[in-house]
Amino acid sequence: MSKHESWRTRAYWEKVGGLLIEEFQAVSANSGGNVARRLIDGLIVLGEETTVRSGGSFDISGRDVICIQTKGSRLGMYLMGQAFFSRELLMKLNPLSIRTVAICSKNDELMSELCAAQDIEVVVMPDSQKMAS
Repeated sequence: MSKHESWRTRAYWEKVGGLLIEEFQAVSANSGGNVARRLIDGLIVLGEETTVRSGGSFDISGRDVICIQTKGSRLGMYLMGQAFFSRELLMKLNPLSIRTVAICSKNDELMSELCAAQDIEVVVMPDSQKMAS
């Protein structure tokens, strides 16, 4: 994650609590090379001790989780696609529930409406918010 993203992910997690796994590995690459590794910017496992872990995987079967994708730019289709398909990948791991969050530095009204229709929560954290914290 970049310096423009990680502080946003952590700021969101600090309000929610639970185990934050940064760069969560949702999919492992296979030896044949026809499946690539897929990482999610942040995965919060609710009900766990409030701490941060970097990388790796975690058994989320039967757990309530929050899937986070973060960009230090305006809400757009790239971030929206990451959020949507990250949730789809996580569903294969059988969590009890998945809340999907797209964190960005600036909103786009039209794109935000599309996110709402897909049950993707948009959280706007402008650069100025980092300076204030």
